[in-house]
Amino acid sequence: MTETAPILTIEGLTMSYGALDVLKGIDLTMQTGELVFVIGPSGSGKSTLLRCCNRLEEPKSGKIVVAGEEITARGVDLNKLRQRIGMVFQSFNLYPHLSALGNVTLALRKVRGRSRSEADRIGLAALDQVGLLDKAASFPEQLSGGQQQRVAIARALALEPAIMLFDEPTSALDPELVGDVLAVMQTLKTEGMTMLCVSHEMRFARSAADRVVFMDQGVIVEQGSPEQIFSAPQHQRTRDFVGQVGH
Repeated sequence: MTETAPILTIEGLTMSYGALDVLKGIDLTMQTGELVFVIGPSGSGKSTLLRCCNRLEEPKSGKIVVAGEEITARGVDLNKLRQRIGMVFQSFNLYPHLSALGNVTLALRKVRGRSRSEADRIGLAALDQVGLLDKAASFPEQLSGGQQQRVAIARALALEPAIMLFDEPTSALDPELVGDVLAVMQTLKTEGMTMLCVSHEMRFARSAADRVVFMDQGVIVEQGSPEQIFSAPQHQRTRDFVGQVGH
């Protein structure tokens, strides 16, 4: 794989729920270190696209290649590949009976087979990365929603993924807690993490994204720089959407 090969390639991706076509032939590539925002109205297929990228949803047809490995290939080791693909959900999905550090290190020990001391070292570094080193011993119920989401980000980071997928990472948070999570994402971008993000945080998309992808009714209507999508969209559908959501 050359240095210029995309970290993510999606070709002809389709996905259906019964008779409902949710994705209708998606083509998308991402380069290492890019932050790409996917925006669009509810029901446009944004989250489904993200969930197909680690096979939480099964594509009907098409091909997805992550870091040189085709994850849609038959007989692929999904558990191994998913370690390369960090996923941060709307809900934090933390284990309530485990501390912040315990949540971050669980996969390192159970999946990667790291010793407890090695897992703890990596886990503490990941918590430090999201500004929560002082909360390592705290349990989820002792943390704010924003802190819980940052633990979830640390959990994904600890596995050293090639790409991070964010599915509405701030939508379950109180408004005053959103900024802390976005600040972590901004830091990750500065550090070179590749991120594909579905979000309604238009202001953050405008300031931080390298590229914005607008989806509607299961297709990519257009994509471009934040300036182009928010200030000079080419398609009427994009203009309508941007005009409605504000930025």
